[in-house]
Amino acid sequence: MSNITDSSKKTDRPKTVEQSSLNIEGSCHCKKIQYTALIDLNRVRICHCNDCQVTSGSAFRINLPTLKSDFQLVCGELKTYIKIAESGNQRALCFCDNCGTQIYSTAVNDAAEFNLRVGTIKQRQKLVPQSDQWGSEALPWTRDIMDKCRLI
Repeated sequence: MSNITDSSKKTDRPKTVEQSSLNIEGSCHCKKIQYTALIDLNRVRICHCNDCQVTSGSAFRINLPTLKSDFQLVCGELKTYIKIAESGNQRALCFCDNCGTQIYSTAVNDAAEFNLRVGTIKQRQKLVPQSDQWGSEALPWTRDIMDKCRLI
């Protein structure tokens, strides 16, 4: 993950990486919610903000922004929770009301882009993070986790 940037704010994707589109399929855990989307492989990013840590139940969240116009809900109906950040910004967290899987987040007032949750995407093995954001809130051990923990 040498393209990952360490920053305290949102970072742009690396300028040297070529654009690459992929049609993906996704779903919640219980499969009540299913969707398709057109995504840019170069926009996968890790978010270390405290809100993502809490709402994901993990040390960080991996997001993939896509345009609302490139997202198609195939089946199901999403439930929405409005999260208010410390800054006062509001985000709509959209999830399955049956199993609780978060599908995406978006702006409350102008939902032009959805931040898909990479874990819900069938082709997630192809989705390598290209940047990160809110590095100042990252848990210290996340920077070298692969060196400390070898997956078997």
